[in-house]
Amino acid sequence: PPNYLSAPRNRPEGKVLETVGVFEAPKQHGKYETGQLFLHSVFGYRGIVLFPWQARLYDRDVASPVSEKSENAAGHGSKEVKGKTHTYYQVLIDARDCPHISQRSQTEAVTFLANHDDSRALYAIPGLDYVSHEDILPYSSTDQVPIQHELFERFLMYDQTKVPPFVARDTLCAWQEKNHPWLELSDVHRETTENIRVTVIPFYMGMREAQNSHVYWWRYCIRLENLDSEVVQLRERHWRIFSLSGTLETVRGRGVVGREPVLSKEQPAFQYSSHVSLQASSGHMWGTFRFERPDGSHFDVRIPPFSLESNKDEKTPPSGLHW
Repeated sequence: PPNYLSAPRNRPEGKVLETVGVFEAPKQHGKYETGQLFLHSVFGYRGIVLFPWQARLYDRDVASPVSEKSENAAGHGSKEVKGKTHTYYQVLIDARDCPHISQRSQTEAVTFLANHDDSRALYAIPGLDYVSHEDILPYSSTDQVPIQHELFERFLMYDQTKVPPFVARDTLCAWQEKNHPWLELSDVHRETTENIRVTVIPFYMGMREAQNSHVYWWRYCIRLENLDSEVVQLRERHWRIFSLSGTLETVRGRGVVGREPVLSKEQPAFQYSSHVSLQASSGHMWGTFRFERPDGSHFDVRIPPFSLESNKDEKTPPSGLHW
C-alpha cells in the first residue's frame, strides 16, 4: 500500500492530521524535476523544487563516521579536499510549516543588496531555500495548490498532463536568468569534528560603493549536525576573517545569531545564515564552534575554511522580485 503523508492542520493543539500526499521512492540517480513536491528529511517542512544547482562539494572528512548518501559516492574518505559535483535545489518552503521549524534561526530566506546607495540595506525573499539532493523525500499530491507561498502561483502552474504536474512559468525562467549571479550556489564546504558536522555554503551578494571605497558583501549559510547520540550545546563561536587587502579580523561571541542551540538525537541539526563584508574582492573565513557536553566539559569543532569570491563580471545589481 502507498505511504500516505500526513501533516497537522493549522490548529492550536496541532493534533489533527490530514492527508496531504503520497510518498514516492527517493531518486538514487538523476535529478528531481521542477515542480517536485517533497518533505525535508532533516527539518520536516513541505516544499517544492524550482530548479537544480550543480555545486562543488569540498568534504574535509578523512574518514566519515557515517556513509554519505550522495549521487556521487566516489571519493568519500579521501584525504584530498577535492570538489565533487553535488546537486542542490532551489526550493519554496510552505509558509504553513515555517512557524514549526524550530531548528532554524529564522525562516530561510535569500537576501539581496538593495538597489540604492545604502550599502548596508538588505532585503529578503522569505521561504526560499537550498536543499541537498539526499535531504529530499519526494511525494505527490492531487492538490492544485499544494504549497502556500506568495511566489508559488507566480512561478508555477498546474498541468495535469505532466509529471510532476507543476511546470515553470516564464516568470520563473526570467527571474532565474536575471538573478543567476546572486542566487548561484557553487561551493559547499563540509568538515566533521567529534561527530559534529559543519556545512558551509557561501553566496556572493554584490558590491557597493561607500565613502569612496568598494565594499563586497557575502551571505553564508551554516548547518550544524550532531551525528552522535550524546546531547551537546553550542556555546561560543570564534571566527577568523582574512581579506585580500591584507587584514585579518578575529570575531568571538556567545552562540550564533543570538541562539545557543542544543543538538540532540531528536533534533540533531541547526541551520542559520549570516553576512560578512570586505573592502576587497575576495577573502577567506574559518574558525571554530565551542560545544558543551552534559558533564560540563567543552570541545571545539572546526569550521571548514571557505573562500569568499566575487563575481568579477557583474553587470547589473540583483533585481529580487522586480519583473
